[in-house]
Amino acid sequence: MLHLRRQDFDDLDHLYRINLMNSCSGFKSANLIGTKSNDGIPNVAVFSSVTHLGSNPPLLGVVFRPVSDVPRNTYENIKETGQFTVNHIHLDIIEQAHHTSAKYDKRISEFDITELEEEYKNNWHAPFVKRAPIQIALTYCEEYKIKANNTIQLIAEIKDLYIKDDIIEQDGFINLSKANIVAINGLDGYALPSLKQRIDQQPFLWREMLVMMRS
Repeated sequence: MLHLRRQDFDDLDHLYRINLMNSCSGFKSANLIGTKSNDGIPNVAVFSSVTHLGSNPPLLGVVFRPVSDVPRNTYENIKETGQFTVNHIHLDIIEQAHHTSAKYDKRISEFDITELEEEYKNNWHAPFVKRAPIQIALTYCEEYKIKANNTIQLIAEIKDLYIKDDIIEQDGFINLSKANIVAINGLDGYALPSLKQRIDQQPFLWREMLVMMRS
């Protein structure tokens, strides 16, 4: 098994190190974030840093790279308008979704460059990605600067949630496999996870209750 120590990282080839560090944490969520500037120019970009933060209130987090280095149209649009959307990437749109990672001038919409289609719902300012099996409308809440690498942890609240009818179970569980929703491996690898089983939590809950009663 390869063993790398902290001091070894600085001697690695730049691209090798980036690929290594972006892969070692495991599969990441694959999403397209939709925004629109106050000037009315829509933007869509691929993100692998969207994470669940809480259910009540319903919060998601997004990590943004340092905004001082280069313009970050997605971040700027969110700060301008307070609204954005998160749209799950599925098997049929992998290449078009990845194409949005290219750097375009703020006046150019990725919807015009790719074959991705925008759509609008319930007067929401930011665009959704048409035919995405899960579409989420969010509003900006707050943010924290991570001093270690100057990235930004943005926190947002879910305001609207759209889910394909055939992928949600009776208990609220969303079976992502049924929609061919993909995950990201590293920077440019896409995987299609398959649900193997769900573990019944009831026995564990009863065990915890018994321990509490006896203590």
